[in-house]
Amino acid sequence: MEKSLTIVKDLLIEYSPKVFYALAILIIGLYAIKITLRLTNKLLNSRHVDKTLQTFLGNLLSWGLKSVLLIAVISKLGVDTTALAAVVAAAGLGLGLALQGSLANFAGGFLIILFKPFKVDDVINAQGETGVVKEIQLFTTHIVTPSNKRVIIPNGTLANNNIVNLSAEGTLRIDLIIGVGYDEDIKKTKEVLMKVLTSHPKVLSEPLPTVNVSELADSSMNFAVRPWSTVEDYWTVYYEVMENCKEALDAAEIEIPYPHVVEVHKKG
Repeated sequence: MEKSLTIVKDLLIEYSPKVFYALAILIIGLYAIKITLRLTNKLLNSRHVDKTLQTFLGNLLSWGLKSVLLIAVISKLGVDTTALAAVVAAAGLGLGLALQGSLANFAGGFLIILFKPFKVDDVINAQGETGVVKEIQLFTTHIVTPSNKRVIIPNGTLANNNIVNLSAEGTLRIDLIIGVGYDEDIKKTKEVLMKVLTSHPKVLSEPLPTVNVSELADSSMNFAVRPWSTVEDYWTVYYEVMENCKEALDAAEIEIPYPHVVEVHKKG
């Protein structure tokens, strides 16, 4: 009995300081992690980072710091953590290789949310698709095309290629080409087309719309008709101006040329 008490006493003398220091490291470490997470959230809020990304980064940072703290506590108790660290590192490497594509998409989503090349409700052109951004998730971005199709684009691909943000400046220029016959008067044609633009209620007066000769083609003089509109009115202005130009040219008796088929009959 006395021998057992001696062993217990020796163990307490040997391990009590280690347990005390380990508990102190644990308590101080948890408090430091709490302060770090709070400061990180404030920083992300000041940068207006998306809430979804804030939550994910907060959880990722929390688990990472707590893992480091756990290893430090175990090490303070006298346990060899070299093998444990090696196993964790190997598992992390294997997981990273297995999820390489997903990690690339996550990194792309992080960059998109952080640097904001576009936001929800913007009209963008990317990966050969044009549409309105409906969702920006961590791994994918969802856009809806004018034909009401939902296109899901991986963020890794999106972040590493060209993105055209059609909504960034608030206005868009509509480029139309209208061809008339070579016998028609250029000045009169420009006046007719300009009147169509200035009379349309959704064509912006600033920047000014323009009408200019753009090309002397094989069978027509082509005019570049360029009105400006808001992003929301783009397609309305596009189609209505095209139709109104045709009607105005017909009313002014200005010919719009079209291909002719010439048949040659050879006497044999």
